[in-house]
Order: sequence, then structure tokens, then C-alpha cells
Amino acid sequence: MTIKTKEEIRLMERVCQLAAQTLYHTAKFIRPGVTTDELNKIADDFTLSHGARSAPLGYHGFPKSICASINDVVCHGVPGPQPLKEGDIVNLDITCLKDGFHGDTSATFFVGQVSDQAKFVTEVAKQAMEKGIEAITPNGTTGDIGFAIEKFVTRKGFHVVREIGGHGIGRDFHEDPFVPSFGKKGKGDRLMPWATITVEPMVNESAAPIIEMPIANSSVKWYVTSDRSLSAQFEHTVLITDTGYQILTQY
Repeated sequence: MTIKTKEEIRLMERVCQLAAQTLYHTAKFIRPGVTTDELNKIADDFTLSHGARSAPLGYHGFPKSICASINDVVCHGVPGPQPLKEGDIVNLDITCLKDGFHGDTSATFFVGQVSDQAKFVTEVAKQAMEKGIEAITPNGTTGDIGFAIEKFVTRKGFHVVREIGGHGIGRDFHEDPFVPSFGKKGKGDRLMPWATITVEPMVNESAAPIIEMPIANSSVKWYVTSDRSLSAQFEHTVLITDTGYQILTQY
């Protein structure tokens, strides 16, 4: 884990607040008929206007400034000309880069009126993230986080994605450690005070496998549920402190 200095923590706080502001500014424009390309431009313009840049753009060849994942897309959805429809759910994943540091956050939003099941899986994903964050203790483990997430999600009748998860973050977009949405208490990497990580469970309606899909001219992949069932995700960047944690992307 990369331990942050006081000055680096201040820079992380600033960029993480910008990421949160960008996310919820962009979300105000979600409605039926809006394309994810339009949301991508809104987010990119907002980020640039605040003296930062969108970290995903060009990252390992990724072609857009945000990820926009609709319905059965688990993560890394590429914005395009597809208009959102009444009843969709869409996850917007925002990462800003400013003063050499990254802030990363995401949330799943409703497009108009959605089904009760869509509301349920989305609420479970949000609460799963919160359960994972609440499990963070200085010198605890990543397994503590994963255990809390999976226990909660399973009891609600849903399934966590195991192949993809959270990560360390700071000067680099993705740092060690991997932060899974499953695990055993006391197992995994040690959570060091003054390190920063993301907690980002992806919650699927079913246990069907996910399918990896290519992105042209990029080593980044996007993922979809093989049975077209819904997937929802929430994410915060979190600072591990000497007494607990601080959510840096709280908005």
C-alpha cells in the first residue's frame, strides 16, 4: 500500500471532492432520450472547467472520459450514441486527475420510472458499499471488507462480482491492493493507516457468469452479465485513518 503524507491527503481530498461534484453534476442530465455520449461530454467539460482532466480518457487506450454502464453491463461501459430509455438503470463511473492525484467514484441512477427489482438491486449495491466501508479498520484486512459485502449481498438474494473489485489509488489510477467484494475476515492484504483505496461492489441479480468484451484499440475490457440480468454498482474513494476511515468522495 502507498502511504500518503499530510499534503498528499489534502490533494486527494480536493480531487475526490471534484470527482463527486462531477458525478452528481452529470447525473442531473440523466433522462430518457439522452445519450451516454452526451453525458460523457458533460462530465469532461465540467472536469476541464475545474482545472482537472478525466483520467479514463486514453487510459490503456480507453476512448472516453467516463464509463457508463447500462442495465446488464457490469462495468467499463463505453459511452456512445445509444439513448437512455425509460426504465433503464445506468452506472456512471467518474475519475478525475488533478495535481498528480486521482479521485474515483461511481453511482447507479434511475432513468425515469424503473421496476421494483431495479430499485432493489440498486439499493442493495449501495448498501453493500456502505457495509464494506464500515468494515474498514486500521490494520484490518481487505478480507474484512469483502466478507461484509458478500454476507450482506447474499442475504438479500443477489450475487457479487468476484473478478473485478476495488483497488488502491493515489498518484496512480490503480495501485495495490486489490479490494475484493468477497473474502474471509482477517485474510487478504493489511489495511495500512493513511493509505487510500476504493470500495466498489458490483452486484448482479443472478449468479450467471459475466462475459468479457473487447474495446477497440484498448487493453481495457467491458463486462456484461451472460443472462442479461441487471447489475448495479457504487464506489467511494476512502482514506484509512489511525482510528477508522474517511470517505473522500462523499457528496
